[in-house]
Amino acid sequence: MATTTRLAVAAPSEAAADAGERVARAGGNAVDAAIAASLVAMVSEVGVVSLSAGGFVTVQPGDGADDPTPYTVDGWMDMPGRDRGVAELPPGSTWDVTTDYGGGVDITIGPGSVAVHGAVAALGVAHERDGRVPWREVVAPAVEVAGAGFRLGQAARYYLDHVHDDIFGWDDESRAALHTAEGEVTTEPIVVPGLAESVAQLAAEGPASMYTGGLAERIGRDVLDRGGLLGPADLAAYRAVVHPCVTSRLGDWTLSSTPPPSVGGVCLTAMLRLLDGWSPEAPDAVDRLVAVQRRVLGHRLEVLDHSDDVATDAAAFLQVIESGSTAHISATDADGGACAITISSGYGSGMVAAGTGIWLNNCLGEQELNPRGLHGSAPGTRLLSNMAPTVGRRADGATLAIGSPGADRITSALAVVLGCFAAGVSLVDAVNHPRVHVHRAGRPDEVVRTEAEPSMYFGGVGATLAEPGGHLVAAADPRRAGAVRVVGG
Repeated sequence: MATTTRLAVAAPSEAAADAGERVARAGGNAVDAAIAASLVAMVSEVGVVSLSAGGFVTVQPGDGADDPTPYTVDGWMDMPGRDRGVAELPPGSTWDVTTDYGGGVDITIGPGSVAVHGAVAALGVAHERDGRVPWREVVAPAVEVAGAGFRLGQAARYYLDHVHDDIFGWDDESRAALHTAEGEVTTEPIVVPGLAESVAQLAAEGPASMYTGGLAERIGRDVLDRGGLLGPADLAAYRAVVHPCVTSRLGDWTLSSTPPPSVGGVCLTAMLRLLDGWSPEAPDAVDRLVAVQRRVLGHRLEVLDHSDDVATDAAAFLQVIESGSTAHISATDADGGACAITISSGYGSGMVAAGTGIWLNNCLGEQELNPRGLHGSAPGTRLLSNMAPTVGRRADGATLAIGSPGADRITSALAVVLGCFAAGVSLVDAVNHPRVHVHRAGRPDEVVRTEAEPSMYFGGVGATLAEPGGHLVAAADPRRAGAVRVVGG
């Protein structure tokens, strides 16, 4: 009989948190639990994330690992186009919709907005390196959730209330799965035809099924048939890449986050370096947060978002600093391991790949992720990302996993929480602390937004902590009704 792993997990839903707990009770570690929770979210958080997601996995290997160095697996989106050139796209492969979600967002959707997904590949790499239980056991909770059906969580329902018709109503399979006969978002358990079979295939064949297996073939062929760019050759060529993390010191903590092409980890690292010594109790606490965000986010808008070499420009920026619709899962275990996973399918293309039950992403249609334009990059080019899943180790051996959804508010949310936590605020209170975000920093239309009451706009931080004495803590942001589990105390 497997020995239960003492572990804490923070996830976006009760079902996802249950998956992390189940895997821990089967002997899985932080990596296994975070992956299991992520896969359940990818099945059930419609409009927030799906199996057609990109993401980053940041891991602090546990005590006794051959190499204790933290690392990030880059499973973010690639530009497609190996099977069909941009010039061959038929008219009407994409179109724009305007919604009042998030204060007003213009979104490009349709088959031509689908990028090459990489999240499942990244989960597979992390599991192969540091997982403890078999892949099939890690995927099993997602198979069961897909088969039994699921109700929409708070974040998914909030988003779909704004976009269910414009984005998720044009595709017949999508409309049938999500809507009542009257055209409203269903409140009944959702069973998507083909989804349970697809997840079972993923469990049996491994992550490769989404890239070179039958799932990949069905997804790629359907997108091409409907006029998009993504095809089987794009999926077969995809590779998740292991990178060393970017690091910073904050008090007694060494924090490790995502390197380029994610500008999120770079911006978070820069903010934390500038915030060293900050206290939420200081009279100028908010003013200093605003000044730090203005400097870092302004540099991002002016330089990093338009860089031809993000890695070089980010390194130069951090050297200067040193001298002067997404889901997140965190898990830490009592063996010193930590895993932070942030995943996204963008706003969703609205399309379900025929015969798979899998909603496809629209990440080519997100302007801030694709500043060169909808189809402006060569096939295989990684898109930009705001994600910053982060792990930390304190001088006394404590470990931390933390991250957030929230587009460009990811870095500002994490900077506030980590700044409070390093200043001595408890992890739960740090996650609950009011936030501030500088929107369009340094530009004429800059807006400083402070949080009068908890709002989903300011992210949805999930964090877990393992203390040296074995005490475990998990905190889920009340802004997004997340869920936590602590297994074994």
